[in-house]
Amino acid sequence: MPLFAQDAVDLGTIVLEGTGASPISGGTGYSVQTTATGIKSGVPVTEVPQATGVVTSQELEDRDPVQIEDALAYVPGVVASPWGVDDRYDQFLIRGFDLGTSGIYRDGLLNKAMNFTGFKIDPYMVQRIDVLKGPSSVLYGSNDAAGMINIITKRPEFEPFTEARVSYGSHNTVEFGLDTGGSNADKTLAWRFTGLTRNGANAIKGSQDDRDLLAFGLTYAPTDRTSITFLAHWQQDNLTANSFMPVAGEDYDAALGALPDSFTNAQHPWNKFATKQASIGWQAEHAFSDNLKLRQNFRLARQSTSYDHLYFNGMILPDYTPSADSMNFAAFAVEEVGRTAALDTQLEYKSTFGEAENTVTFGIDLSRREVSGTMGWDNSYQVPISDPSYDFPVTMPGIYQDQTTTIEEKGIYVQDHLRLSNGVTVTAGLRRSWVENSVVDHLAGTSSTQNDSATTGMIGATWDLGNGFVPYASYAESFTTNIGTTFDGAQYDPTKGSQYEIGVRYAPVGTQLQFAAALFDITKSNVLTSDPDHPNFSIQTGEVRHRGLELEARGKLTEQLSLVAGYTHLDAKITKSNDGDSGNRTPLVPRNQASVWADYAFVGRAEGLSLGGGLRYVGQSWGDTANTRSVDSYLLADVALRYEKDGYSTAFGVTNLFDKDYAATCDASVGCIRGEGREITLTLAKKF
Repeated sequence: MPLFAQDAVDLGTIVLEGTGASPISGGTGYSVQTTATGIKSGVPVTEVPQATGVVTSQELEDRDPVQIEDALAYVPGVVASPWGVDDRYDQFLIRGFDLGTSGIYRDGLLNKAMNFTGFKIDPYMVQRIDVLKGPSSVLYGSNDAAGMINIITKRPEFEPFTEARVSYGSHNTVEFGLDTGGSNADKTLAWRFTGLTRNGANAIKGSQDDRDLLAFGLTYAPTDRTSITFLAHWQQDNLTANSFMPVAGEDYDAALGALPDSFTNAQHPWNKFATKQASIGWQAEHAFSDNLKLRQNFRLARQSTSYDHLYFNGMILPDYTPSADSMNFAAFAVEEVGRTAALDTQLEYKSTFGEAENTVTFGIDLSRREVSGTMGWDNSYQVPISDPSYDFPVTMPGIYQDQTTTIEEKGIYVQDHLRLSNGVTVTAGLRRSWVENSVVDHLAGTSSTQNDSATTGMIGATWDLGNGFVPYASYAESFTTNIGTTFDGAQYDPTKGSQYEIGVRYAPVGTQLQFAAALFDITKSNVLTSDPDHPNFSIQTGEVRHRGLELEARGKLTEQLSLVAGYTHLDAKITKSNDGDSGNRTPLVPRNQASVWADYAFVGRAEGLSLGGGLRYVGQSWGDTANTRSVDSYLLADVALRYEKDGYSTAFGVTNLFDKDYAATCDASVGCIRGEGREITLTLAKKF
């Protein structure tokens, strides 16, 4: 029967969930099809001419990581938690470079730490994590040559949902979570609320792992051409800092015996790391036509930090005289407030040239970061190796620093993405950045300002051969600023980074599998190194080079079996230095690293039951640039068991299943930091 216009029924807005088509979606299973991290206009992952790793929404749900750094543990080229048990920040290496917390972005806007202000993000408010490997300064400004992490916040959805959960884990950790949302009747306004509260600890006696989190999102999309999403959150944390400890036979005479676990796995009751943070912003988009689109992202954030830490300061006396049997401890105290404001405005224009499609994105971004506060320090505490104890009082140390640091960065960039009819894409970009660093010393009553500028570029190409194989090649540049001057008073130039990369991606037609291989060569120049003529000053003749191979496989092997696997081989070397370490390996960097995670969903009578398990191998590394302190390799196992039925679910997860005792890293003068031991979590959840 024919359907006439007067018989048509208005179905309203139809929302397709789980397609993975959006460049910020949580993906489908363990794979995504598109990304907006490497090319801001949003393109298929296969058209980004640099290696891009993704942690999907499904992977986050299956592994249920407590921290962002835990979520990155199975991404090739990434070493998670290189500084061991340290809850203050999310820390990681990318391609062998220690980014610490300087390479984290959220929703495309910087989320970098300043001093001890880290703006830590909870995985429960995250729907996806992108890892762009290699220089990214064209799109994101001042950034390390290693790459960056882009964390995508959970967004409102136009279909109602609610999930409530409760979990109990190691060290009497209790957590409650709620994630709920909905929309109005005509599907133009959607909202989402995410809340979490946790009371717990880690393996360190006297530690805290407490968090209260409220996150809210509101999307208004009156037409298919206009939308704006407001995102806000408030978070309060009480966390635990890291703990270096001396090792018998390495840092002191083995005859004195090893320190007892009751001391090495404990901290002084004076220690604390308490923060309060809040943010608010928006992500807006308007299409003037099919060819012209305007986007704007903005976020304002604030964090207050109160930090006290009595930490091991070496086998020395307070006057720095070496000691054979006495540990020096220093009391360190910080009170500070950090603020950030970031704005990124993009104009996108699409055009065609015959059968070729071209997208030009022109952008202007501005950011301002400020941290103001005091620091105190006192190294007068001694603890004997023969009778170690924290049973002594600590008084607040005297203030040695009271200052305000402000970093303002402005950038203009253009990126062009050309898609030819033969399957070839060419991407090129250019950026000009201006950075101003200013410091006001409130104790001395002085101030100083340093201005830097840099021009960075990138160019790359991909070629879809039509049989699932997509080879690519690229060149990209980065820059980071250096504060200070040479002996002659000349301001330091920015450190420059450059990367050459070739690779190939393979996605078998008709499957959800994705394979990737990449070869890369990264060089950082203008690195600070000692001035041979003036020992207390530095010059910029240093250089570091990292070359490597990355392999990755992810997706569905069968309808029941999903997989994430990766391998990294890295040749990391200090190629130029006046510090006596030229030719040595870069510290913290394993030569070999491998991981595999598999998840099997049962069918038949056991439908609803799934079992996941993984292995993570991190090879031997060095703890210092002199390569005098070796850090042994380690192999860790993780498991996850889940059962879902009628909206209810139960999940049992264990990381470091065999409770492997290992050092995450070691230092030539202050010992080692242990890696995280076995952690067990049981979670009950209900979806409505």
